Amino acid sequence: MDKIKIGVVTTSDRASQGIYEDISGVAIMDTMKAYLLNECEYEYRCIPDEQSLIETTLVQLSRDENCDLVVTTGGTGPAKRDVTTEATENVCQKLLPGFGEQMRAVSLQYVPTAILSRQTAGICNGSLIINLPGKPKSIRECLDAVFPAVPYCIDLIGGAYMQADENVIKVFRPKTK
Repeated sequence: MDKIKIGVVTTSDRASQGIYEDISGVAIMDTMKAYLLNECEYEYRCIPDEQSLIETTLVQLSRDENCDLVVTTGGTGPAKRDVTTEATENVCQKLLPGFGEQMRAVSLQYVPTAILSRQTAGICNGSLIINLPGKPKSIRECLDAVFPAVPYCIDLIGGAYMQADENVIKVFRPKTK
């Protein structure tokens, strides 16, 4: 079974300064551990909401660390310092707007402010990057909504073969002949 390399990036001025604990990055790793049967290696970063630093971090994780998947949390709202979406769009060679559309659709079932969210996804140097909101509950709701497509997307871009625990989440891959 392939080993999966996952980048986890929390963008938060306060968490990166140690003002509060980063529970969102931990929530991403906990969710991946629940979903995947593969052994996973995590490249974790907690950085300030600085667009150039976010861009550099995403490129490093995709190009230099060869992560199959990079998941970000935070910085997807409308506030002035929320620049994760812009950073992701700047470094990706292909955008996958369906991820953001699906996450917003699911989040709207829980909170009307989901329309303010600007999550997106894209391909950067052979890695799938997915932007998630900052709250752990929302992280799991959004990942539950989009993860069924993630392993096949990673197959298509040449990443490691992800095997999910079907008792936790069912992934979709087209039937082969």
